[in-house]
Amino acid sequence: MNTGGMGAYSPAPRATPELLREVETRILRPTLAGLAALGIEYRGVLYAGLMLTADGPMVLEYNCRFGDPETEVLLPLLDSPVWDLLVAAAEGNLGKAEVRTRAGAAMTVVMAAQGYPARPVLGQRIEFGVEVPDTAIFHAGTREGNGGAEVSGGRVLAVTGWGDDLRIARDRAYGAVGTIDFQGKHFRRDIGHRALGKDTFPK
Repeated sequence: MNTGGMGAYSPAPRATPELLREVETRILRPTLAGLAALGIEYRGVLYAGLMLTADGPMVLEYNCRFGDPETEVLLPLLDSPVWDLLVAAAEGNLGKAEVRTRAGAAMTVVMAAQGYPARPVLGQRIEFGVEVPDTAIFHAGTREGNGGAEVSGGRVLAVTGWGDDLRIARDRAYGAVGTIDFQGKHFRRDIGHRALGKDTFPK
């Protein structure tokens, strides 16, 4: 049984400059060259889902959209208006656009419905508590019900925190998760453990 992404963090220590260059030269540039050879002048988002193996990065999938929940950790660290970058891409001027980023880190924790992924239970009311500074709640499987927000899908909310480093971002994201309640909610409690160490997470 497979699920959608249950969390993300940025920056990822495993994404070294050397690895990123390898991805660019072995995967991304050949992909764009292949599209051009087919007469396709691709403009827009090309999201490559990769897996790191003993033989290097391998492509699992391509999507013509932003990744979810990957995008939720990238946007807080982007200092350029995303709209300007999208317009530049659509007009073929992305190479001239200024892409500014912020220092720091971000982490997203996905809150899922009871029964997800096999048979998510829908319709539960979602209660939101006090707002945690430097966090954002991205709605996914939700709808407006009579008493407020309700669960309408398997992956319900993506809760993102950001700060000067990944530990701060993690604490804020999980702190915000703790203020949200709905029947049967569940989420992974180890997002970022490869970067921070399992011993830094509550048991």
